[in-house]
Amino acid sequence: MSAQESNFKRFVEVGRVVLLQSGPSAGKVAVIVEIIDHNRAIIDGPLTSVPRQAFSYRHLSLTPFRLTKLPRGAGSGCIRRQLEKEGIVAKWEKSSWAKKRAAIEKRRSLNDFQRFEVMLAKKARRDAVRKAVAKA
Repeated sequence: MSAQESNFKRFVEVGRVVLLQSGPSAGKVAVIVEIIDHNRAIIDGPLTSVPRQAFSYRHLSLTPFRLTKLPRGAGSGCIRRQLEKEGIVAKWEKSSWAKKRAAIEKRRSLNDFQRFEVMLAKKARRDAVRKAVAKA
């Protein structure tokens, strides 16, 4: 029998970069430092100001990024050096996932007048596209 490939690509493992979904640090990225049990892990985010803490898997999203050669139970200094060396935070900010989250956050923070301006810009764009299609 040949070994069947798994459908899963992201695993809970030491060095996995995660996105926090709840709590005061929601929306920030951190790294799994140690696995406590089947429900929790110790995370740390020295570059994103996430304190070292136990965090439930329910409130984490696994990202495709991971730190290579991170020892189990590594300290914040070691994690900081690895994050800077591999440029993980910059990679995260360039990812489409992070850009989409930023766009949603920006849209949520608009006031009434700014939403009105967006509506006018969409109408102008729609009109320009319609005229270009009619001309062609």
